[in-house]
Amino acid sequence: MLLTISFSVSAEELSDSEKENAAEAELLTNYQDYQQRLASIGKLAEIEDNGFSVIEDQIFPLETECFGSVSLVPAIEKEYRRLVLFLITEDGTVVYRTDQLETNNRNRGSLKQPLKEISAVSFLDVNRDGRQDIILITACKNQSGTYSGKTYKVGDVLFQNDTGFYRDYRISDKINRFGMNKSAKCIIAFVRDGYSTEFLYTASTKVELLKNGFEVVAEQNYVRQFEKLGRLEVVPGTYTMADFSTFMIYLVNEQGYIVCSLQPMGDYDNLYALKGIQCKDIDGVWMKDIIVLARYSNSGTDNELIIKNDYAVYYQRTGGFEADKEIKKKVYCSDENTLAELVEKARAYWGWNSES
Repeated sequence: MLLTISFSVSAEELSDSEKENAAEAELLTNYQDYQQRLASIGKLAEIEDNGFSVIEDQIFPLETECFGSVSLVPAIEKEYRRLVLFLITEDGTVVYRTDQLETNNRNRGSLKQPLKEISAVSFLDVNRDGRQDIILITACKNQSGTYSGKTYKVGDVLFQNDTGFYRDYRISDKINRFGMNKSAKCIIAFVRDGYSTEFLYTASTKVELLKNGFEVVAEQNYVRQFEKLGRLEVVPGTYTMADFSTFMIYLVNEQGYIVCSLQPMGDYDNLYALKGIQCKDIDGVWMKDIIVLARYSNSGTDNELIIKNDYAVYYQRTGGFEADKEIKKKVYCSDENTLAELVEKARAYWGWNSES
């Protein structure tokens, strides 16, 4: 008589490598299921039946080279929040689909994505080949990580060719890595017209900045002696592209080389007004820090202009400047605050009194 004994193994008893293998197997199974559902959609009516929600207010007519007149129908997979673009004929037939989009690559190695909604869809011949291309901007919000809880934009371009559409991932990467995803106009200025903010992040000298169109804010441009870094020129300024001004501050040595760059505007779309920059000890370690106060603008959910006072603090360290991550949780900045008032608030946070 053969006696069979079965054992059940809990997840806690698996080794790390076994857990990793199990997770990869589950991911593969889920991805195959997702792809099968996507591939099985042949009609407009079948989109909802296969776990996708059509975004009704973002359906637009589109002229294509190989399919003629179609409708662009975007849909979001309900469980994984992945965006798919369908091209659908007048009788409801799906003639093309793609989920190869930048917004579906926010969470690397994961099916689930942080997509919230489509912010903008535009059609224009971006590469000047006589065909309409698709410019797409989405809004995403991560549940964890550095940008947890913050809504951010993801831009993309799909170029039309003889068989449908294709993406150049290098273009999409630069659009998002260098903040050129603020609007369709901004993406067009980069892809079609050749303007770019890339030099703001790659330039090594002040001369290079000026050569590429960086405009220095003269009244805040001065030289200071920094205890750990020596004599440096504080060079604040903007580069304007498609009506959006990107604000940066560079610290330049006496030879004209950039030794440090600061990005105080963070995720705002545009510098509205610079209210001031001070180089002063904030955290009480007897070295000059940098505090910046400005008014910035963003577009609201209904494309309304939202203007807000905000500030940034950078602490001087041996190797450069370190952006503050804690003080803004405690020290509120109102629209009425001046830079002098903000400096007092920030120093008080670190234990300075008004006499000191």
